[in-house]
Amino acid sequence: MSATTTELRELDGEGLVAKLREAKEELFNLRFQAATGQLDNHGRLKLVKKDIARIYTLMRERELGIETVESA
Repeated sequence: MSATTTELRELDGEGLVAKLREAKEELFNLRFQAATGQLDNHGRLKLVKKDIARIYTLMRERELGIETVESA
């Protein structure tokens, strides 16, 4: 379940931290499956890593007080 940027922007700080925790847990599980040869969808690893980076970016933007305008 990949989160879009607009969905993430609607979350508060605690919600972002919860999403980050879920994504990191999923990444761990996917890496474990890959190491044991049980992973079917290798593209999911890439998507989860991008979600984690997206969450960190939003958290940093909020920390710096940067407001980004999404193009419609």
